[in-house]
Amino acid sequence: MVFLSWGRPSPQDQKACIKKSGTFNYDIKYKGATAKSLSSLEQNEGLSKDGFLLNNKRVLLGSGVETFEKSKAALKSWSHLGLDWAFVDPKTTIKEGEKFCVCVKELLPWVMMPLQVVYVNESRKRKGVASFGFGSGTLHGHLLAGEERFSVEIDEKNEVWYEVLSFSKPAHALSVLALPYVKLRQNYFAHESAKLMQNHVTTTSK
Repeated sequence: MVFLSWGRPSPQDQKACIKKSGTFNYDIKYKGATAKSLSSLEQNEGLSKDGFLLNNKRVLLGSGVETFEKSKAALKSWSHLGLDWAFVDPKTTIKEGEKFCVCVKELLPWVMMPLQVVYVNESRKRKGVASFGFGSGTLHGHLLAGEERFSVEIDEKNEVWYEVLSFSKPAHALSVLALPYVKLRQNYFAHESAKLMQNHVTTTSK
């Protein structure tokens, strides 16, 4: 089952996709795993044994509380996915259990890939350290099986970081056959998403 659209998917198209998507398409024992660090996932032998591949991108956005708050607001409004060739309905609420579609333009058709928010984490500690992030798991009908986290953090040095962290493997014959291409697209997406966040922080600071 693959959800395709020859034109840019409308809200109605996305709702139909979500309605048919059902439950998570990856092992429940890995649900919420992206809430942990990259090193923790690298040490998880089960993930590699089950065929999951890791993808990670971490970039510096700037410094200061204002930059952190702007980057957090960008995540909440899905600005990190506001690409010409990939988007999420910006009205989608970021809360645990919320289902949504990532719509991606692939050559001629658009592909709608259903996900569900697995968790939302926000923390504030002493010395100004704070973070905000959420993880989403793939549902049936997604070309991949796995989970992805988007997060922003202000550290002890007052530096603000944006991170994309995921584990995934093919969940459809198309993604199996095109695995090298899929990997390239994942890396490219993480790179472009990071650029969007950097541009957002820079633009809103003027």
